[in-house]
Amino acid sequence: MKLTSTSDLWWKNAVIYCLDIETFASSTGGDCGDIRGAIQHIDHLHKLGVTCLWLMPFYPTQDRDDGYDITDFYGVDPRLGTHGDMVELIRTARDRGMRVIADLVVNHTSAEHPWFKEARSSRDDPKRDWYVWQDEPPADGPQGVVFPDQETSLWEFDKKTEQYYLHRFYKFQPDLNVANPEVRDEIARIMGFWMELGLSGFRVDAVPFLLETAGQEDKDNLPDPHEYLAELSAFMRRRNGEAILLGEVNLPYPDMMPFYGAVDGASTPDELTMCFDFIGMQQMYLSLARKDAEPLADALRQRPYPPRDGHWATFVRNHDELTLDKLTDAQRQEVFDAFGPDKDMQLYGRGLRRRLPGMLNGDQPRMRMVYSLLFSLPGTPVLFYGEEVGMVEDLSLPGRFAVRSDMDWAAAQEQAHDPDSLLSWFKKLVDAYRDCPELAWGAYTVLDPGPDARPVLAHNCECDGVTVVALHNMAGKKVTASPLLAGLAGVELTDVLDPRADPVRADKDGRLNVELEAYGCRWLRGEAV
Repeated sequence: MKLTSTSDLWWKNAVIYCLDIETFASSTGGDCGDIRGAIQHIDHLHKLGVTCLWLMPFYPTQDRDDGYDITDFYGVDPRLGTHGDMVELIRTARDRGMRVIADLVVNHTSAEHPWFKEARSSRDDPKRDWYVWQDEPPADGPQGVVFPDQETSLWEFDKKTEQYYLHRFYKFQPDLNVANPEVRDEIARIMGFWMELGLSGFRVDAVPFLLETAGQEDKDNLPDPHEYLAELSAFMRRRNGEAILLGEVNLPYPDMMPFYGAVDGASTPDELTMCFDFIGMQQMYLSLARKDAEPLADALRQRPYPPRDGHWATFVRNHDELTLDKLTDAQRQEVFDAFGPDKDMQLYGRGLRRRLPGMLNGDQPRMRMVYSLLFSLPGTPVLFYGEEVGMVEDLSLPGRFAVRSDMDWAAAQEQAHDPDSLLSWFKKLVDAYRDCPELAWGAYTVLDPGPDARPVLAHNCECDGVTVVALHNMAGKKVTASPLLAGLAGVELTDVLDPRADPVRADKDGRLNVELEAYGCRWLRGEAV
């Protein structure tokens, strides 16, 4: 592939790394991380091969929801640093070849935000319509409490003004009214401000809730929410043509696709640039629990193609609970039994508060297979800080904080010069992924792994006549995979992850015969004759 093509659409073969400034690194050796500490560790990310840094909220906050209860969208939390520090982080990352994106959390504010304080001061206050109010919770309003262990309703009564306000999350996080043009303009200003300081886009928090209009009396007269998302995306691209919107949209594939915008026949998404593949992630864990590739294979067969210039974001873990909400009750229980049998390991009855190494009991071959799978799946891999050194959860911390503990720098230092370490494996995967643009850019096909290879996920990605075949054995025993690729008849394929390994030649029909060790994985690359 032409390098000019891959660099223009940098997000399609990026390596994204999510971190929380507060828990990543301290410049003073204190208990709280800071921006200067992150800067001093930027070379760790550079050596790993990260090309895009995703920052969790660093804004001023009451810190009742780990920074997602924001009191000033234009500020930097003084515990973490200053605007000058943030600009220095962005510049230093750029110097190392990394773009920076940040969380855009505009579904709600903190109840201590000046806007909400004004809004609740009087029913006649100009900021009143910046939030969603009702005399009584509407029967046709939003349904479903997000945090059932903390809240019983989505509406909270305000005694001073004797009305209820909507809060999709906690009661101390009132929802903004994005149907209000003034609020829309303010969100655009927030984006424009941070792009002026060097950001290359945003990870958009809770996108479906952001666009929700249920519960508003005039909802039938409101503009189409997706038109608003398209306007926001267009504004961003006008300000910075390379910027992206990476959306958190945990919905079934058919319901998720409209968030890309104009999909049919369009090359450029006019809403979100990328969407997290929550469905594929959940089916992956079901496959791991069953030691059977079929659940993930079926999800990949069903997954629609986004617009040509858009992409899926793939991940093993993120900063929230590991949600399993799109599995059936029986399927979810299978994953619980395999990876979180104790109630303390589970959260909200729908997910797990564990990291992968803990769930797999530190089984190195299995962990390495899963991360190989992450980098070979069609999509852009997103890493959560500490994954590269095998960080485990800290169940002594409450709720979702179990996976948000301090970065394990001692493990990183220990593994940095060990060629057999997990960190070295990650570096190898990143290099291999960047050397195989077909994985990100190619058309993919889920392959039949052969009659005796049900535990194996076999898929190939093809672009410009070059094919990468990825094989991942989810079973704890040897398996021989025999996928058929008619277009590769007689072609010799090299092993991407182990160039010293003997090449594999497809037979005259295009069939490969590849033995995989327990939890083994191979990437094979060849060019059709």
